[in-house]
Amino acid sequence: MRAVVYEGPRQVNVERVPDARIERPTDVLVRITTTNICGSDLHMYEGRTDFETGRVLGHENLGEVVEVGPAVDHVRVGDVVCIPFNISCGFCANCEKGLTAYCLTTNPEPGMAGAAYGFADMGPYNGGQAEFLRVPYGDFNCLVLPDDAKEKQNDYVMLADIWPTGWHATRLAQVEAGDSVVIYGAGPVGLMAAYSAV
Repeated sequence: MRAVVYEGPRQVNVERVPDARIERPTDVLVRITTTNICGSDLHMYEGRTDFETGRVLGHENLGEVVEVGPAVDHVRVGDVVCIPFNISCGFCANCEKGLTAYCLTTNPEPGMAGAAYGFADMGPYNGGQAEFLRVPYGDFNCLVLPDDAKEKQNDYVMLADIWPTGWHATRLAQVEAGDSVVIYGAGPVGLMAAYSAV
């Protein structure tokens, strides 16, 4: 498959890499149809991390399910799904508390909690700036979208990262109905925070 591959600071290329595939019974394989470039991808692109060369970037992904592992119960071939940036098991102590960004089982590095697609120090998972993406724990990590998803992909892909990040900012600020809100910075996160505050 073709994918966006990190080759070092300020150097990425579209290259042929081995096809993503089902590796575990709980995996889902998604044909990526829409993906965003996140501002945090710049940390790797600009060389401020220890991201390994040869890795595929991309953690804001949406696509169509093309294969499911035998232990997947809820996600079906043909479903259009949005995939959150973090990879979580859904059953560890942190996931059960809602702290899915700090999943205790998905990052094999000793002492590390939390995993993500195509991101430095967040596990060995390739990203979704590729033709296909393996989604571990697919029943937990795939948000099955409604019937209008194919027509509204550019909207729904915002659920992968950028809109939840802006929304989370309003939650941290304890914004409530009737509050006046000022948001400094009108980048994607600021815009989504403003939208969420409304």
